[in-house]
Amino acid sequence: MVGFDYNIALTIFYIFYILADIPSNLALKHFGSVWLAAMVTCFGIISISTAFVRSYSGLIVTRVFLGMVEGGTLSGLTYMLSRYYRRTELVTRIGIFFGVSAPLAGAFGGLLASGLLHVGDIGTVKSWRKIFLVEGIITTGIGLLCFIVIPTDPARTHMLTDEERALALARIDADQVVRTHGQKEPTTLKLVWRAFNINTTVCLFCYVMANISFQGLSLFMPTVIATLGSYSVVESQLRTVPPYLVGAVWAVITCYVSSRIRQRAGPIFFSAAFMVLGYAIAVGTRNPHARYAACFFSIMGGSQIGPLELAWGTDNAAPDTIRAVTSAIIPGFGALGSVIAVWTYLPADAPNYHKGNSLNLGTTSAICLFTVVGAIYIRWENDKRRRGERDYRLEGKTTKELGEMGYLHPQFRYQL
Repeated sequence: MVGFDYNIALTIFYIFYILADIPSNLALKHFGSVWLAAMVTCFGIISISTAFVRSYSGLIVTRVFLGMVEGGTLSGLTYMLSRYYRRTELVTRIGIFFGVSAPLAGAFGGLLASGLLHVGDIGTVKSWRKIFLVEGIITTGIGLLCFIVIPTDPARTHMLTDEERALALARIDADQVVRTHGQKEPTTLKLVWRAFNINTTVCLFCYVMANISFQGLSLFMPTVIATLGSYSVVESQLRTVPPYLVGAVWAVITCYVSSRIRQRAGPIFFSAAFMVLGYAIAVGTRNPHARYAACFFSIMGGSQIGPLELAWGTDNAAPDTIRAVTSAIIPGFGALGSVIAVWTYLPADAPNYHKGNSLNLGTTSAICLFTVVGAIYIRWENDKRRRGERDYRLEGKTTKELGEMGYLHPQFRYQL
């Protein structure tokens, strides 16, 4: 590849990632967890196929299909969790699987790749192809296992006894304004469109901004480490591990605190402030040690903003169709941030990446601002409902229409 070929390949991946998210979650709502297991399995098979790509056009084809199957994975996992856990409990679960997995992938992905590059060739599979082959085989195996271990909806799963199923459904019903007893309303275009509301939009915007800054770190940090001394590839990869490990631990702590205090806006603002501090240092100094410390602040802040925004948007989404679409909108369209990040850290801006870091200082500051705006709106809307100023929405509604009101119901309270 030459010129912008690499950037174009990444961009194409994200385009199909975005396009696949909402349809994939609606398919998951219809087919159940078997759809999610199939997506993970296909992801592994396509990764294996990448090991045998022989042309740039072949690479583009694999990136298209990879984007399509990866697009629904994160949102699908979030939606499945929301079928089992109440709004106050969801953020901790998302924080564990999302807040930990992304930093750990950043910590050990490069290290594993370096290790695979040092082992012998596997038949005709050489060099970087070994990475896709081995990791693809692992992912395919996990995907096949998902057909067995991932439960479907509480009302249908065979993993629960009758007593456990009744308890699971009662827990979710107790968290809803209108009890559905596990029944899903039909998917309609009207409900899909209603998912694009103010709360979802605020969470989406902040997710995009966080993605721009967090994805940029994967490009900026190796340059920072290179200025600390002369290291081998493995030694350099080892020095990328500590910031990501700290980020993973901090993500779980923050999401746990968010669950305990039953608030999302405060922890998001606090996390974004960490990122502002990190990028302010990166822009303000060229001292390599200070910049390495800045990576810790930026990763600590960025590792949990994604889980918190996703949990915040899903918390405030109802009924089931809107929840499925919302949990797809935020990470799906939020991938636009990754597309932008691909084009903000360009080789011409190396090694200081002043333009990219300055942009990320602006994006993280924007997260702080829009989080405050979103919190003010929620307080205003909840107060109006508390005073009965939204009760007119109940007039003339049928039982079916009341069940589909979801977050518009006057008794529904937004999660701050």
